[in-house]
Amino acid sequence: MPVSIIDVTDGRLDAARIREALLDPGAGSVVVFEGCARDNHQGRAVDLLAYEAYVPMAVAELARIREEALSRFGLIRCVIHHRTGLVPLLEAAVVVGCSSAHRRESFEAVAWIMDRIKESVPIWKRENYRDGEKAWVEGEARES
Repeated sequence: MPVSIIDVTDGRLDAARIREALLDPGAGSVVVFEGCARDNHQGRAVDLLAYEAYVPMAVAELARIREEALSRFGLIRCVIHHRTGLVPLLEAAVVVGCSSAHRRESFEAVAWIMDRIKESVPIWKRENYRDGEKAWVEGEARES
């Protein structure tokens, strides 16, 4: 079964399958970024993450971001998958992959896409802390 170019799912993300979907004879660069659940945030111990999304709008916005990235960076291929539901530590919450003729375009595109996801896609993250508390958190923009 072919890999969807855009996916918002409650299933585990498969970076290896996404990487395969990015391969192209004209691509000298394939970059796959996995944003994984980690065990801490701003000094607090985290047990797991939970994501909620307005899926139809999230899919549409991810598709719009993908199209802009293809054009802006001259990408050959681009795949964006985001997870919803409970995401245990070490598992990927988002996978963004890009292929291009040269490495600069792929690296820059992945960073740009992640910034756009945090800015405009209706996906919300809740951190579940080890002390039993929970909090919704905003995505942090990357400093340029």
